[in-house]
Amino acid sequence: METVKTAVHFTDNSLISPTNPISVNLIGAGGTGSKVLTALMEINESLIALGHAGLQVRLWDDDVITSANLGRQRFFECETGLYKSVALINRINRCIGTNWKAETLKFNKDKFGRLPENARATITITCVDNVDARFGVAEILKEATYRRYHQDEPKYWLDFGNSQDTGQVLLSTIGEIKQPNSEKYQTVASLPFVTDEYGELLKQSEDDDNTPSCSLAEALEHQDLFINSSLTQMGCSLLWNLFRKGMTEYKGFFHNLKDFRTHPIKVT
Repeated sequence: METVKTAVHFTDNSLISPTNPISVNLIGAGGTGSKVLTALMEINESLIALGHAGLQVRLWDDDVITSANLGRQRFFECETGLYKSVALINRINRCIGTNWKAETLKFNKDKFGRLPENARATITITCVDNVDARFGVAEILKEATYRRYHQDEPKYWLDFGNSQDTGQVLLSTIGEIKQPNSEKYQTVASLPFVTDEYGELLKQSEDDDNTPSCSLAEALEHQDLFINSSLTQMGCSLLWNLFRKGMTEYKGFFHNLKDFRTHPIKVT
């Protein structure tokens, strides 16, 4: 009887033992993004302790901090009126001595319709709050698959998305990632974009009311207090395992905080 091999994706070699820090674009600094940034700080410090070069993060968000962001997001009253990206990056840099960057504009194409020079990164992480923004990022990253770079070549896209008390995290490859020969595993070189695999589902599930909340109490009517945190911990664990274990059997998960259920999505 023929044994069925487990499908896995092996991490690109350039992430395992790099000469320079791995470049990361984090898009969105709100309820999820502000917490993902903290998790990236923890991953960075842990990688460096293990002899790795660590991460170099660029945070993109053109929003400013309002009173509605306090409590559910990683902001304080004294930061009201500041750009979210600037407040968060300054805090991280002061804390651990990094030189991470803040961008106070949206992650968009340049005037030639391509990925901007300062926006190239090996890993892109999206924590955006609407479907159009997610499809916009997908379009930019697809353009990157047709262009080859010597440095900061785009390799992975990790997307976080949620509604009031449910959400999902999906890992995609940007093009094919060369896989080693394996007698034990069925290696998978390409993981589809979330917009390709679940595009229709994303469009159907988007909340029609995108009106900004005026207070924390109103914001909590739209999103549960801990949905962002729970997604962040599990999603960043997936990213951590790419570095630590060098492979993954899972490309993401669906998460329901209301019923305390999580459904993993296997690599196929």
